Amino acid sequence: MRTPILLLLWLLGILALPALAADGAEPATPARAEHTASHEMADAIHLAPVTVDGVTLFQVRGITAYPAEKRAADIVGRIVKAARDPGVSADAIRVAERPQGSAVVAGEQLLMTVFDADARIDDLERPIVALAYARNIASAIVRYRSDREPQALARSAGYAAGALAALAVWMYGLWRLHRRIAVILEGRYRARLEHLSIQGFKVLHAEHLWGGLRKIIGTVYVLLALTGVYLALHFTLQQFPGSRWLASGLLDVIAAPLVTMGTGLVESIPSLVFLLILAFVTRYVLKTLQLFFGAVDQGSVKLEGFDAEWSWPTYRIVRLLVIAFALVVAYPYIPGSNSDAFKGISIFLGVMFSLGSSSIIANIIAGYSMTYRRAFRVGDRIQVGEVLGDVSEVRLQVTHVRSPKNEEIVIPNSLILNSNVTNYSTLARTRGLILHTTVGIGYDTPWRQVEAMLLLAASRTPGALREPAPFILQKSLGDFAVTYELNAYCDRPAEMNRIYTDLHRNILDVFNEYGVAIMTPAYEGDPEQPKLVVKDQWYAEPARPPEAHQGGEGQS
Repeated sequence: MRTPILLLLWLLGILALPALAADGAEPATPARAEHTASHEMADAIHLAPVTVDGVTLFQVRGITAYPAEKRAADIVGRIVKAARDPGVSADAIRVAERPQGSAVVAGEQLLMTVFDADARIDDLERPIVALAYARNIASAIVRYRSDREPQALARSAGYAAGALAALAVWMYGLWRLHRRIAVILEGRYRARLEHLSIQGFKVLHAEHLWGGLRKIIGTVYVLLALTGVYLALHFTLQQFPGSRWLASGLLDVIAAPLVTMGTGLVESIPSLVFLLILAFVTRYVLKTLQLFFGAVDQGSVKLEGFDAEWSWPTYRIVRLLVIAFALVVAYPYIPGSNSDAFKGISIFLGVMFSLGSSSIIANIIAGYSMTYRRAFRVGDRIQVGEVLGDVSEVRLQVTHVRSPKNEEIVIPNSLILNSNVTNYSTLARTRGLILHTTVGIGYDTPWRQVEAMLLLAASRTPGALREPAPFILQKSLGDFAVTYELNAYCDRPAEMNRIYTDLHRNILDVFNEYGVAIMTPAYEGDPEQPKLVVKDQWYAEPARPPEAHQGGEGQS
């Protein structure tokens, strides 16, 4: 039972990973979400970095009408334009004080204006901040031009080619090392794994251990290969000014999701502790309920008006209610339960369950309905429609019936609930099941004699009860014969076919003994001689009398 639970927890953990990421970035309540969103919007409006070729020069502020991000982009555009203009010298960049702020200019070209709000970022005076900004801009222009000189680009291309060559050598050497380690482990340690045992008992199959070891080695190989690819790619992107911004953000692209999920996981630790405690309490509540209903099933605990056979179906219902209540309590504490990803998965699973479970739920409800209606139990002989057999197993959705021909028939519970069910075993345990058969006898035979012969045949039949006594009913007075019905009690419904066979045999024997012809099923006229089988011919070849048959068996 632990394996399905572990698999379910593993599946929930996989589904919760995107939710954890969302939970780390999104708040748990609408009020906090609105506050955080407005705060992030304010940061985007009031503060943004000025970055040239992947190098951040400084940060600037903005206002609602002119956000900081747009202002930073405009400043970068002016710096790049000045860097591309050969007539603009880096030494010509200076600070000009104006009434509205400190202007950083290149000759007569305005690059940016430093306001008091910008100076408050570093808690310095505006002229000092403007001078620092001017120096950074001058350095950026010099670097922009030098990085795009033909010699610098050729040198960068050479470095990039060297990095790619080093990556190729690294990958080839890593592949050779991986194969070498696999061969060494195969030759030296696999044979030892075959004999791994504790006190003479083999604890694990060698193939399982070997497969796990190979997976570990393969995982290390893949991680080392990916590390080499990342380092080579990062180094190559750093060599060219146009791709340097990609190199600076490459690590963030890889690490940001991991950091976000890790942050979400750390923030979710109190909720996870609560979920663990809830799971522990729920598990032991279910264990206690299982012990209680098990005692009811065994008869150790008796409840008035509650059948013992209801114990396990009732336990399943109570268990479902307990689990549902635990899920309702746990839902707000599930990491990411308020995220869009979690809600989307919940809606998707709900739609799938609604579309595909209508017949399943109908069969389950029908199964419980039949249990509490006492329609039948395991071992009863029942007939549903044209299906006759003994109930071998009752499940939530289907009922298994074994026919007299030893056929396993599976019937949906909803079909049973909507059909007439004949149970041959319910009253057979107390009052007995009445087996009945009819014969047609001519009017020239006294009815008292016919009834006596039928009762004699019933008394000779094994399985037919003496008490209550068999009885005869005259069903009809036909055109040519009187129809008699013999009714005999039995308490073994599972043997009704054999009892019927013995009863019919005995009826034939008794009527032959007393020279009475049976007129059914059809009558054309009275023959000259009665259609009888004399007693001397009862065991004509290859039939053998019971005594001879038993003697033959003893000799063999």
